Amino acid sequence: MKRWKRTATLTLAGAAATAAVLGGAVVYFGGYDVTATSPHTTPVHHLLDVALTRAVKMRSADIRAPDLDVSARIQNGSRLYRANCAQCHGGPGVSPQPYALGLNPAPAALVASARTRTAAEIFWVTRQGIKMTGMPAWQYRLTDDEIWDVVAFLRVLPAMSAQDYQRDGAAQAAAAPRASAQPAVREADAMAGRIALQQYLCVTCHAIPGVPGAWNYVGPALDQMGERAYIAGVLPNTPENMERWLRDPAAVKPGTAMPDLGVSEQDARDIAAFLRTLPGGP
Repeated sequence: MKRWKRTATLTLAGAAATAAVLGGAVVYFGGYDVTATSPHTTPVHHLLDVALTRAVKMRSADIRAPDLDVSARIQNGSRLYRANCAQCHGGPGVSPQPYALGLNPAPAALVASARTRTAAEIFWVTRQGIKMTGMPAWQYRLTDDEIWDVVAFLRVLPAMSAQDYQRDGAAQAAAAPRASAQPAVREADAMAGRIALQQYLCVTCHAIPGVPGAWNYVGPALDQMGERAYIAGVLPNTPENMERWLRDPAAVKPGTAMPDLGVSEQDARDIAAFLRTLPGGP
C-alpha cells in the first residue's frame, strides 16, 4: 500500500511538473491568444468566474448595508450611475458606449448583477474594482456614501422598463446635483499611497522601485524621491509641496507634461508619504 501511494504521489507530481512546463512554454512562446477579439477558453472562463464569485463573497461578508430604501439616496444613485456607470454597463433600452463594446471580458449587465449579488457584494465590487476586467476602483472617485447611493439605485433598476429609465434620466437632468460630503483628511498612510499610485496611472509613466509594472520612463524615475532637493526642479521637496505638485502640476510648473489627474487631498497626502520611503534604483 505504501509503495502504491508513493508511486501515485510521484505520478501526480510528474504530471503537475509536465503541465507547468507546457503551460510555461505556451506563455513564453506567445501561444496564448491575448487579443480582445478572442474570449478565454471555456475552462479558463469558468475558473475565473468561480475565483471572482468566491473572492467577492468572502471579502464582502462583513459589510453591513445602510438603509437603501431612501428616495433621495436612490435619486442620487441614479444620477451617479448615468454619469459614471452607464457608459460601460448601459441601462434598460440604452446601450453602452462603443469603446465598452470591445472590452473583453464584457462589462456585466447590472440588471443581472442586481438580481444575483447582495448589496454588500455590489458595494465591494464597485469600491474595490476588479483587476484585468476594466472595472476601476471607484473609492478613488466617489465617497463610500455615494457608492451606497449607486447600490440603492441598482436595487430598483431590474424593475425599470426602458420608458421608466428614460423618464428617470430626464428627471435627473432637470434636478440640481447633490453636493457630496468629502470625508475628513486623515494622517498620511504610505501603504495607501502605494496602492493609490496604481489608480492615478503613475505606473504608466514612471519607474518606481518595488511597484509592479512601474518600469516606464515617460517621466523621471522616482527612486530616492525623498532625498531630492527639489520637485520638478522648481519646488523645495517637502511633503506639503509634493501634495501641491500632485494635485495641480501646472500651477507649480506651467507647461509641464505632468497632467492634472484629479488626485484627492487624501490620496496626494498618502502618495507623498510613500514617495519619501523610496530607496535607490537598481
